[in-house]
Amino acid sequence: MTRRTAPDWLTQWEYAHRGLHSPGVPENSLAAAEAAIAAGMGIECDVQRSLDDHPMVFHDWELERLTGVAGATEERLAEELEALGLIGSDQSPVRLATFLEIVAGRVPVLIEIKSRRGYDVEWSCVSVSRLLDAYCGLHAVMSFDPRVSRWFRRHAPHTPCGLVMREDGRGNTQKAWQRRLALWLAKPDFLAYHIAALPNRWVAVLRAGGLPVLTWTVDSSATRALAVLHADALIVEGEGVA
Repeated sequence: MTRRTAPDWLTQWEYAHRGLHSPGVPENSLAAAEAAIAAGMGIECDVQRSLDDHPMVFHDWELERLTGVAGATEERLAEELEALGLIGSDQSPVRLATFLEIVAGRVPVLIEIKSRRGYDVEWSCVSVSRLLDAYCGLHAVMSFDPRVSRWFRRHAPHTPCGLVMREDGRGNTQKAWQRRLALWLAKPDFLAYHIAALPNRWVAVLRAGGLPVLTWTVDSSATRALAVLHADALIVEGEGVA
C-alpha cells in the first residue's frame, strides 16, 4: 500500500470530540469549539450536507435528539437548520464555512465526513474541499467511508485524510476482511480507531509500520490509560479529558 507521511502536528494534539461540549454547551456547536480552543485542544467535528448542499457541522441524520424537531437533517436548507436551536442552549447548527471562520486556524480541526449506504459522499468531499482550499489553519478529514480518503488523495492531496473504524455491531467493518478491504480502498494517512477495539494486534502492526493511530471516544480515566498505551493521539470527551 502506497502511504503518504502524515504531518507531525496530527499526533501532537489532543482533540475534543465534537468540540469540548458539556451541559449547556452542545456538541458540534461554536460554543464547544471555543471551549476546546480555550482548553488548548484541537477540535473533532462532524459534517453532512443540507438540502442545498452546504456542509453543516452536525452529527445526526435526524434532527430530534439535538434540536427537538422531527425530520431529517438533509431535508432542510442550511438557512433553516441555522434557525433551529440546539437543546438546552443558545446555540444553533452552523455551516462548516462559519465554523472554520470562527476557529480561524487557532487549533487543528479534524472533520469527520458522514456517510451511509446510498449517500453521495463524494459530493460532500467536493463541498468540504472547496472550503478547505481557502482555509489556512491545520486540518484533516476522516470518515468511516473509505471513499472519502480515496477522493481526497486524488483530488485534494494537500489535505491529510483518515479512515475511521470500529469492530462492534455498528458500521461495516465487523469482520477482518472488511477492515482490510476498507484500508486498501482508502489508503489513509492515519487511522481513527474505536477505543473499545484496542489493544488490537492488526492495528499495532500498522502503527509499528508508521501509520499513525488516533482513537475515539476516550471518555473515562480507564479508556484514557488504554489509549495512551495503544494510540498516538486521543479524541476525548467528558471524563476522558485530561
